[in-house]
Amino acid sequence: QVRLVESGGGLVQPGGSLRLSCAASGNTLSIRTMAWYRQAPGKQRELVAVIDTGGSTNYGDSVKGRFTISRGDAKSTVHLQMNSLKPEDTAVYSCKLETWFVAYWGQGTQVTVSS
Repeated sequence: QVRLVESGGGLVQPGGSLRLSCAASGNTLSIRTMAWYRQAPGKQRELVAVIDTGGSTNYGDSVKGRFTISRGDAKSTVHLQMNSLKPEDTAVYSCKLETWFVAYWGQGTQVTVSS
């Protein structure tokens, strides 16, 4: 069993920055990827960024060049640095951890971009 705890969400003005973190605990030996997804009201959940155990990354088109995903010193932690935030980035951001057999989700953290 794996538990994911997200932190770092909040309210920020357009153009500002936030850093989200996701810490995994439990059976983290078989991590394959860790990712951030987001879901805005009335919209489908979308991939924001993903990183694998080798450090390879992939980003959603709407955040390329603005967001950066990285792994912490503890390989079971992942960060999402969000710069140049826009109102359309407002959503609940959730962390996802995948092994070869199962996926786990965090509870989500609200990010609101507004003046």
